[in-house]
This record gives sequence, structure tokens and C-alpha cells, in this order.
Amino acid sequence: MPRDTPPPRTGNSETETLRGFLDYLRTSIAAKVDSCPEPQVRTAGVPSGTNLLGLLNHLTFVERATFLGGQVADWQATFEAAPTDSVADVVARYRRTVERANEVLDRCADLDAPVPGRRPGRPAPSIRWALAHMIEETGRHAGQADILRELIDGTAGR
Repeated sequence: MPRDTPPPRTGNSETETLRGFLDYLRTSIAAKVDSCPEPQVRTAGVPSGTNLLGLLNHLTFVERATFLGGQVADWQATFEAAPTDSVADVVARYRRTVERANEVLDRCADLDAPVPGRRPGRPAPSIRWALAHMIEETGRHAGQADILRELIDGTAGR
């Protein structure tokens, strides 16, 4: 049985708990994709077409939309990485986006405050909601990535 990385031991505050779990999930999914071989990383593992590289590409767009004010016209298209993008490119882009999102979050002390930098005319969710949403979104796709990676080469665990 593979050794699993246990959930993080965070501080006692709500912010530390939410951010700790989000970063744990972010690290887990990036690791699942980072060492996966081509072309399997792009190969659909299920009839819906879901693939590892596409999941991480999608999460990059979700992070941008949630914390950085990015806009997405076609969410379905975010589930496919460009053919010219290497695994290293997609993983690096995701990690850079996470770093930028964390820089925004570092400036947000009040969980009830709206996410900064949202587009005009659209109400911004609270920091609390955005963190909970990203935990849900990243956790869901990390679970899918666990299964896809195990189907590819037997790698299991976080």
C-alpha cells in the first residue's frame, strides 16, 4: 500500500485552516500531473474525455477566475491543454498562478471581504466563499486525478 501524505496540521484560525487545506490539495494535484509520462498525461481515461493535463489546465483557469479576476468564455475548453504545452509548461503555469493567488490572499485579512480585483458589474464573492469553492473544486479534480494516474501507471496516494 502506498504511503499517503496526511492532511495538513494547520493553525487554529479559520483562514489558516482553509488556506492550509487548499494548498495541500494544490500540491497533491500538481504532483499527480508533474511526473506523468506523455502521451498518457493527455489521454482520456474515461468516456467524458477527462485527462490529467486537462484537469490541471482547467484548475489554472479556475484559480485565475476566482482570485485574479480572470474571465473565461468557454469553461469546457479549459479542460484541454494546448498540444504545444508540455507537462512542465502546464505544471509551471499552474504553480505560478497559485503563487499569484496566494499573494492576493496574503493581503486579505477579512474572510467576509469581497475578493479583490473582480470585474465591474459582477458582485464579488467573499474570500471565505472563494476559498471554500477552490477547496471543493481542487478536491474534486484531485480525486479524479488520483484515479486517472492509477489507471495510467499504478501510482496511488498523495
